[in-house]
Amino acid sequence: MLDKLSKTIDDVMKISVSEERKEILKPLINYIQEKINLKEDIRLNFICTHNSRRSHLSQIWAQTMAFHFGIKNVYCYSGGTEATAMFPKVADTLFKQGFYIQKLSDANNPVYAVQYDENEHPVICFSKTYFDDFNPKSSFAAILTCNNADEGCPLVLGAEVRFPIKYNDPKAFDGTDLMDEKYAERSLEIASELFYVFSEIKK
Repeated sequence: MLDKLSKTIDDVMKISVSEERKEILKPLINYIQEKINLKEDIRLNFICTHNSRRSHLSQIWAQTMAFHFGIKNVYCYSGGTEATAMFPKVADTLFKQGFYIQKLSDANNPVYAVQYDENEHPVICFSKTYFDDFNPKSSFAAILTCNNADEGCPLVLGAEVRFPIKYNDPKAFDGTDLMDEKYAERSLEIASELFYVFSEIKK
């Protein structure tokens, strides 16, 4: 794990997850545990409307926490009901929290490589639909990170299960004095809940 990121995870450990949120996270924990018990790959596709903020943060932190806890064969993805672009403040926030980030392309929908460890493949991030060819077509869990995606995707084709695990959109603070603080806060909230999820898994 990258040094600065390890320090961020030390801080994440101190963030408490409410009993209400633990109940929301429990079905995801059970799904991951069942896959491990069956010695099957774990594919998690985090879905939000535009695949620009919350779904990327969730994908990256899930992959990071799986690595942190030594949970093997976890493959994390993200997508939207439509494709836009990963919002630049997401990359900026993750960089400040200790990830190494390379911007691989500078198009309207940039591609980022987000690295959490020097010897592990980076997470490749760009905005895409949840059914994009970059994402799995079957045997995955669909995790809906926003109300619109949850309501707009009554059926996620190929998903074995769907879990609504919703987060408030930091977009509400774009262009305000609170923007940096709220993006960091949302990232750490997602990190703390995914830390809890993977901490509950028995290998």
